[in-house]
Amino acid sequence: MEDREVNRVTGERPLRAHGMAMGDGLQSMVDRLVRKYGNRGREATRNLEYWLSGRVPFAEPEMLRRHLQAGQVDLLFDAFWQVLPFGTGGRRGRVGYGANRLNPATVAMTVQGHCHYLRAAFPGRRDLTVVVANDVRVFKDLAGTYRFLGDSHPLLGTSSRSLGRLACEIYAGNGITAYFAQPRLADAVISTPELSFVIGRLGAAGGINLSASHNPPDDNGIKVYDAFGSQPVAPEDQALMDAMREATAIRSQPFAEALADGLVRPIPEELHQDYLAAYLELYGDTFTPRRDLPVVYTPLCGCGLKTVGDLLGRLNFPVRTPPHQDADGSFSVIPFKAPNPEVPQATAPARDFADEIGSGLVLSSDPDADRVGLEVRQADGSWAHLDGNQIAAILGYFLMLDPEGPRRKGLVVETLVTTRILGRIVEKAGGSQIIDDLLVGFKYVADVLKSLERTGRYGQVVARPGDLVLAAEESHGVIMIPTIRDKDAAPACMMLAALYQRLRPQGRTLLDYYVGILEQLGGYADVGRSIAMAGAGGVSRRDRLMASLRDAPPRTLAGHPVRHILDYWDQERFGPFLSESDKLPRNVIRMFLDDFVVTVRPSGTEAKLKFYCQLAPRGLSSLRGMDLLTEVSRQAESLARQVYRELLARLDLQLDSAGLLLPDIVDVDRKREFEQSIQPQLHAALAKPGKGSLQELLDWLRRQASAMTPGADPLPALKAPIAFLCDGWKAELAANPVFGELDRWARQ
Repeated sequence: MEDREVNRVTGERPLRAHGMAMGDGLQSMVDRLVRKYGNRGREATRNLEYWLSGRVPFAEPEMLRRHLQAGQVDLLFDAFWQVLPFGTGGRRGRVGYGANRLNPATVAMTVQGHCHYLRAAFPGRRDLTVVVANDVRVFKDLAGTYRFLGDSHPLLGTSSRSLGRLACEIYAGNGITAYFAQPRLADAVISTPELSFVIGRLGAAGGINLSASHNPPDDNGIKVYDAFGSQPVAPEDQALMDAMREATAIRSQPFAEALADGLVRPIPEELHQDYLAAYLELYGDTFTPRRDLPVVYTPLCGCGLKTVGDLLGRLNFPVRTPPHQDADGSFSVIPFKAPNPEVPQATAPARDFADEIGSGLVLSSDPDADRVGLEVRQADGSWAHLDGNQIAAILGYFLMLDPEGPRRKGLVVETLVTTRILGRIVEKAGGSQIIDDLLVGFKYVADVLKSLERTGRYGQVVARPGDLVLAAEESHGVIMIPTIRDKDAAPACMMLAALYQRLRPQGRTLLDYYVGILEQLGGYADVGRSIAMAGAGGVSRRDRLMASLRDAPPRTLAGHPVRHILDYWDQERFGPFLSESDKLPRNVIRMFLDDFVVTVRPSGTEAKLKFYCQLAPRGLSSLRGMDLLTEVSRQAESLARQVYRELLARLDLQLDSAGLLLPDIVDVDRKREFEQSIQPQLHAALAKPGKGSLQELLDWLRRQASAMTPGADPLPALKAPIAFLCDGWKAELAANPVFGELDRWARQ
């Protein structure tokens, strides 16, 4: 076994570590970092110099010296201004060199800290076991961040699988047995929900998952799970963070040796069959699948074929997967390389495939197969994207109220930003209960199940875990059985496939079904948006904005009076913080308007502010059918656009309508660049009739907007704002034939 010294995750570091000479341009870089970034630059130099000292395992100091030689001031600052935070259950970020990147060094720190935590949590226990999971990610530097290093450098090819092997070596070095999917294979995977299931079945002390979920391909992450198969909540997660701060040396054992010694073991194959069997039992005789109605399912190049694909196949649904959308860690065929069911454009190739084979349904899941996506083809051939709240409403109604459905009674669980229509479903179903005030994140759903398992009670609700009918969150996550304690796309997909096949012969779609729910229960609507802000400056902006809402609470939002505000940092109302780690998930402000609730919170893993606009109707609407859906969606979306503007105004920033139509995966500075630079240049080009062709114009747009979606074609992101601009420019520019071609292209 081998000990490798590593710096503490927090604490001061000397500016000139260990007497090392300031060679290779280091002194010049220190001066530039401090001059440009002030105190944060000083902290970056401390971290940088320690990583150059040779005392941090896997730090790749030679590559860092090449950063110095190339004068990468901004990159080095962003890579070292902080240690990659341990946020919502783990670390997630860009793969790269440095303390603020996801790499073998930061993964090793996390795993070693987890070993210390487990030893403290299970004192005297010698037979500790963990489960190590990984998805399909492979770092290829698609954004070109490290182009200056050439075609070959140590991080290229780093995968979730290789990081999982490293984690197994560290657990083994600490005498902890790691279960790993098919350890002798180079490309085995296991999904997030199956990890949760396996932890419980093996009686493991916990586990980790090497995955960045739905993030871009140049990202990766590591999440830590407890013995319950869920991510820990406060104050337990604080104990985990504290253990990581005390990790000063990494102990490891070579993988082959650990495998031979039995400290790395394969996950028993039969557990996968048990996982499927649990859902087959849940499905029962819900609906006999029809072989003549194909169901399109895409794992968005992730590992979902092992869960959703296997389950739908076992149920005898005629599942078809689009070409080239099986496991691919670079997500090469996914638009924007954004494998996220929340992003409508992500399934565009799958929708085209569905058109080819005559299917009216596209189901999807993200790379670790915990989020579900739903696209529905309408009678006119167009496709509708249903969001996480709409999916939750459909599933809740189908499971509890549909006369031809299971008509289950029991417990429904949701977070405070999930659609309120679930409460109406539970009320109308009768004999059921709902818990609807949870903080955001499925770990809080799991915490409910823990409480019910231990005491039979959560707050005022008395129930058993087996009473669970549905737990849902707005970000496309559900669970339906209590033995899986994280969201899972598989049960949602099987129920949605069954409902699709039942409705299709009737000439109805899942969107028609959703509209019928609104007609019966009320015109609910929910819109969630994100203000993405890059780097250290983005973190500062995000935090300033939350502070502004507390220091100067708005009296109105989008012209509507704010009647009441709830601040979850209010310790008199919501109780004292259980730990320092309790502050981040409780960093939530809810503002109540007459018909809306607007909730604002920072992301736990990114420089991003999220807000949610929830329309709760006072009564049934006289509108029917698509008119009802159109009107309530218009109200919610209009409010969300205004709230976006008013939040930005608190940072002295402004976006007009075109910028607001760019996808929220684009950060706010790139949106402003589009409005301030690309938009006027585009107008000027179109004002010159006879100059160039549509293809030349699109090639120019692709070059100008390339930074919006690094490593991916930005043109799909530009269609909505360009269509809007064309509406405004039509009277002036219609004489230019290229303008007409651009307008038609934007609306395709």
